[in-house]
Amino acid sequence: MKEQREHWGSRLGFVLAAAGSAIGLGTLWKFPYVTGQNGGGIFVLFYLFCTFFIGIPLFMGELIIGRRAQRGPVGIFMELTPDKPGWKCVGWLGVLSSFLILSYYIVVAGWGLNYFLLSLNQFYLNRNEQEISGLFDTLYQSGGISLFWAFIFLLITFGVVYQGIRKGIEKWSKVLTISLFIILIGLFLYSLTLSGMPKALRFIFYPDFAKFRASAFLEALGLSFFTLSLGQGILLTYGSYLRKIDDIPKTAVIVAVMVISISLLAALMIFPVIFTFNFPPEGGEGLVFKTLPILFAHLRGAMVISTLFFALFVFTALTSAVALLEVVVANLIDLYSWSRKKAIISTTIVVFIVGIPSAFSGSQEVFKKWLPMYGQTFFTSVDSLVSVWLLPIGGLLLAIYVGFVLDKKMLLAEFREGSSWQFLFGIWYFLIKWAVPIAIILILLQKSGFFNVDDLISRLYT
Repeated sequence: MKEQREHWGSRLGFVLAAAGSAIGLGTLWKFPYVTGQNGGGIFVLFYLFCTFFIGIPLFMGELIIGRRAQRGPVGIFMELTPDKPGWKCVGWLGVLSSFLILSYYIVVAGWGLNYFLLSLNQFYLNRNEQEISGLFDTLYQSGGISLFWAFIFLLITFGVVYQGIRKGIEKWSKVLTISLFIILIGLFLYSLTLSGMPKALRFIFYPDFAKFRASAFLEALGLSFFTLSLGQGILLTYGSYLRKIDDIPKTAVIVAVMVISISLLAALMIFPVIFTFNFPPEGGEGLVFKTLPILFAHLRGAMVISTLFFALFVFTALTSAVALLEVVVANLIDLYSWSRKKAIISTTIVVFIVGIPSAFSGSQEVFKKWLPMYGQTFFTSVDSLVSVWLLPIGGLLLAIYVGFVLDKKMLLAEFREGSSWQFLFGIWYFLIKWAVPIAIILILLQKSGFFNVDDLISRLYT
């Protein structure tokens, strides 16, 4: 089975696929508004620190054990520690996380497809700001329309993954990721012409320590995990398709730098528009669908700018969705010897079914008592479950597994295999064994309400 496993055709193919999986809606949608809510430059500084010293070590760890085992997320733990069967639950946790993320991800991506079509039709014409913003409320409350676009997006994702690693994921990752770069750079260059650019540059890159909050550091740490696709089983799966000649440490740093660059470019594209028209930078989750369309309507070449932006939005969603779907498909192929055709058709059908309540969350036509019972919609419930609990817990268990369960000599050999940065092993091993688990535990304690880090620090200085 392992001898027949398909591998990436080139290092570039893997880099673009891994970068594409990470450069998703978290980068284009979440990074800008979370940065706006947490003080701009000081938060960006935290994010860079967390990415390099916490995110990258775990990123490397997932690739290392994936390549070593040459199996899917669950099979990795069965292969490396067959005498400790309980650890395979970490693999299942990653598979479950990817499945649940994909079930609501297709809905958000479907909204992007809808706005792409709206942009082509110049939806802002003869509408005031309230009407433009209200279009998203109409869409959100129209479960049938949301479900339709979610289905179209899932069908596109299916078509890419169905073709396999080299002909499907690698080939289309090259096309989509490069196209993403071109569109984003083009929109960034346009933003340079806006009067709000100087203010945006200062907001993003000037660390105002007067705005320091310890909780913002934990938010940056969580965002780093989200934007690097950690704890989702994606990197375990993609790592299993690596060749022995591939340089894991160098590749991990390259991908992380690409993700950071895209995140900053996205912020530099969005914030100049916001500051040009004096909107608040902390626009929240509705920034992309409610605030930006109003601003686009005031720009020269509104149709082109708006259409390109939502094309970029869909491209970023697709590169991540492909990776999420592949996690589940690879696991079914490895564990149950299913054909790729059977695995992907079955997974796609189940993902679509589970995504139905998320599509109808705005209208509450499905699970009508969900909101009054849980205090949030089905969509936000699943999102919170994954981002607040499943991903951090999965990352924590993975770090403990690599740092305390696996043989250090085996890790050293795999780290050095094909790498020109062998000298970094000691630093990496310390970070994955101690820094990563401690950081994630702090996130979980903060999120679970055991303490409020801002209150603790304020008490120390009073």
